[in-house]
Amino acid sequence: MEAAVAYDNSYDRSQPVTDQVLAQLFTEARTRNAWSDRPVSEDIIRQLYELTKFGPTQANTTPARFVFVTSDAGKERLIPLMAEGNQAKTRQAPVAVIVAYDVNFHDTMHKLFPHAPGAKDWFPEREGRREAALKNSSLQAGYLISAARALGLDVGPMTGIDFAGLKQEFFPEGDVEVNMVINLGYGTDENLFGRSPRLSFEEAARIV
Repeated sequence: MEAAVAYDNSYDRSQPVTDQVLAQLFTEARTRNAWSDRPVSEDIIRQLYELTKFGPTQANTTPARFVFVTSDAGKERLIPLMAEGNQAKTRQAPVAVIVAYDVNFHDTMHKLFPHAPGAKDWFPEREGRREAALKNSSLQAGYLISAARALGLDVGPMTGIDFAGLKQEFFPEGDVEVNMVINLGYGTDENLFGRSPRLSFEEAARIV
């Protein structure tokens, strides 16, 4: 059995982070369509995953599966399966992350949710598992985007892709389906659109 993890609770987590952090993660962050040639190291990629994995999911199912495409050979497999408008920027980006989800995530529940030994049985039907995996891997994609920005990276998420083709090319074994592709790197202002409007609180939310 793994040893208990010691957490650092010495800071006051009830206090908000600085405005600079909020700007980097949210208010000033932009979806990038062009990329500098500055590389993204394997160490950064691994650090990115180590942060992403801590985001909460339903019963800690963590169904997302990630392929970090960095090589020319990997790009040659990936780019033909992108929509035409996404191909050039994906070729230019140092990293393209295929975010997929394992429909059979329940097979790891004994490891990920050990305090409920019967947790695997909560997901008996494939369609129910697929729906849960899609929702929770989408959450994980959001965590990856925030973690990437926290590490100083820019992101460009895309769903203009050949889902079936990517599954066949990168996940030929097992019951794994593709959710999205996210370009990662250090973005430039080339092809950067003006920030689109957002709905106000009154238009999108309410307090009851």
